[in-house]
Amino acid sequence: MNKWLKTILLLIGSAFLTRLIPFSSLFRNLDTMIHEFGHALMTLLLSGSVLRIELYADHSGVTYSAIQEGGKAILVSLSGYLLASLFALLLFYLYSKGRHDWGLILATGVALIMLLLYVRGSFGMMWLGGFIALNILMLVVWKKASKYYYLLLAFLTLEESVMGSLFLVYAAAVSPSRAGDASNLARMTPVPAIFWATLFFIFSLLCAEWALGLFFKRERVQTKLGSR
Repeated sequence: MNKWLKTILLLIGSAFLTRLIPFSSLFRNLDTMIHEFGHALMTLLLSGSVLRIELYADHSGVTYSAIQEGGKAILVSLSGYLLASLFALLLFYLYSKGRHDWGLILATGVALIMLLLYVRGSFGMMWLGGFIALNILMLVVWKKASKYYYLLLAFLTLEESVMGSLFLVYAAAVSPSRAGDASNLARMTPVPAIFWATLFFIFSLLCAEWALGLFFKRERVQTKLGSR
């Protein structure tokens, strides 16, 4: 079977199964958190200023920042979707190395930075606080369950990174002026929003293919070890 078709089918299956898990919708905001953190991080790396970040219950978010127009603003707009896809890939890479605890520590650290410095909306602050507390419980108290919790986060983040960019492609095709980061990039460059949205989608699929490859490689190794 073509590897891209296999990746898409696995993502569809994962999306269906994870939606059967109670409260899984709440954890989909992890992808939003990383997306907005990507904008904030790039802004700071380019000597800009992050004013505040909003996270919403519908899994959307927005980062308000001050950055010089031109190339720097383009990089900031690019960073959200790209970092979200790379973070999902990183979660699976750490799992493949048997270091899911590092992934939880990293996600907790990002959430703590955002809570202390940037997020001020009521939902965003409550969600970040709850996410941090649950991660600490998994790392310290419920260690046996932490692996399965981590895999839930990893698969949800991977799904959201792909589905979010796919929705952006649809939005860019139907209403280019309302396609979020793709619209911003279209305003700053001579390239239309549909190009940027498609670029994000292809990149997310590439990361998903790598991530799932790492996951199944790890599972095969564990199966072989268990059969000895």
